[in-house]
Amino acid sequence: MITKVLETDNHTVTTHFVLLGFPTRPAFQLLLFFVFLAIYLLTLVENFLIIFVIHSDGQLHKPMYFFLSNLSFLEMWYVTVISPKMQIDFPSHDKTISFNGCMTQLYFFVTFVCTEYILLAAMAFDRYVAICNPLRYPLIMTNQLCGTLAAGCWFCGLMTAMIKIVFIARLHYCGTPHINHYFCDISPLLNVSCEDSSQAELVDFFLALMVIAVPLCVVVASYATILTTVLRIPSSQGRQKAFSTCASHLAVVILFYSTTLFTYAHPKLMYAYNSNKMVSVLYTIIVPLLNPIIYCLRNCEVKAALRKTILCKGSEPREDGTVIN
Repeated sequence: MITKVLETDNHTVTTHFVLLGFPTRPAFQLLLFFVFLAIYLLTLVENFLIIFVIHSDGQLHKPMYFFLSNLSFLEMWYVTVISPKMQIDFPSHDKTISFNGCMTQLYFFVTFVCTEYILLAAMAFDRYVAICNPLRYPLIMTNQLCGTLAAGCWFCGLMTAMIKIVFIARLHYCGTPHINHYFCDISPLLNVSCEDSSQAELVDFFLALMVIAVPLCVVVASYATILTTVLRIPSSQGRQKAFSTCASHLAVVILFYSTTLFTYAHPKLMYAYNSNKMVSVLYTIIVPLLNPIIYCLRNCEVKAALRKTILCKGSEPREDGTVIN
């Protein structure tokens, strides 16, 4: 497989990369194609259903579910940035991706990852206000504040990705750049650069520290205060009810942060091994699939709204008021 290159100003300008993906036998590639296709479609259906139920049920028009619908919307695009290209590469011998296509995929991937970090922190803050300041909750978590927080999450994600992509895109890549990954990520691209990438690494590290550490501190501080407040509740029933309102969000936070921190806390040379590739599957493919399931299983209001939506769709009222099943 030959990577197309251009010679300009004594530099070899790469116009295509090769994504190594999952090098296995053709029969297993076909199996992976159908497995990941099913996961991708199921993820889209799950997250669309969450958004539809939240917007159609007036009882879910609350800040908590506003942020949840934003999370579901984000994850629909999050998996769409990666999965379609991966699906195309499974049965294909040509696993190339254009330079512009690679940078575009990287930009949107970084945008969605950074936005999710900050959005999960905003959701933790919402749970903190709801449990620790219940009487002031409607006054604090207004529609205007919720909209501002959500817009701020997206803006920070977009700007962080833009700064990172400027430093990554201007690096030079020599020869035939083979990326040991199934999508364009920062560390694999730094590995195949043929010039000093220390400046890009420093910028990436600083921004990653800000985007990961600051939201993580907000999450930890929020849940530490929540735990202290809940333990002061005299009745066990009250404590259980308080914990149940944030259990699903806490599970999503642990799942997302643990998998991404494992990957991005390692130096770039770790991408020479396939272990990080398998961990990347967890947070790019599996976590977006599990998040709607976690929220549905752990949240009684979402489960009730889903049942009501399904029953309403399955029944049609007659003109005389009776219902046809």
